[in-house]
Amino acid sequence: MRKQSVNKRRALWVGGIVVVLVAMGFGTKVVTGEELAASTPVEFSAAEYGATEFPVVQAAVMKNAHDLALVSTALAADAEAAAEEYGVVEGTSFPVFSVSFTAVAGAADSQGIVPFTIDGVPAEVTVRMQTGPAISGTDLRDATGTIHFPDFTNQIEYQDAGAALNEELKVEVLSNIVAAELAGKSITVTGAFQLVNPASYLITPVDVVVN
Repeated sequence: MRKQSVNKRRALWVGGIVVVLVAMGFGTKVVTGEELAASTPVEFSAAEYGATEFPVVQAAVMKNAHDLALVSTALAADAEAAAEEYGVVEGTSFPVFSVSFTAVAGAADSQGIVPFTIDGVPAEVTVRMQTGPAISGTDLRDATGTIHFPDFTNQIEYQDAGAALNEELKVEVLSNIVAAELAGKSITVTGAFQLVNPASYLITPVDVVVN
């Protein structure tokens, strides 16, 4: 009788384990290699980002560009209203304006910065274009209003995105531009600038045509 009781308990115990294992089997999802790869965060590649996104940014800046004389006159009259009408504000950054102009280039400095005197732009406003080798700022990243910080994992990636666009600009637009050879020539420029200093516009170009 005792032996039967022990055997009965053992059978119940084994049966319980089987039930638990079966339940675990039903509750376990088999993940395929493709599903695992899809769920794994992709490491940010600045080079790939720049190559993919620069043409998009370039097209947007060219489409949205306003005549620089018009923008500068509006800024002089009412900077806040001008920013609302012609600019793009990303987060807490200064507004970025997409502009175009045609003017005679002055002599470039040692940093590849080319000055311009432009009809219709207030005389007290300095207009310059950066051509590299170093391209500073996040004008291209912030010009369209479509690239936002939450799109990236962290601040480093967000900064790298801006730098990547600048690097691609150097390859796609500025590689054939020699700043020292522009002086005295009529240049048509389309680009963007961030209004950090109301008396100084540093244009980051997306298209440069030597007329």
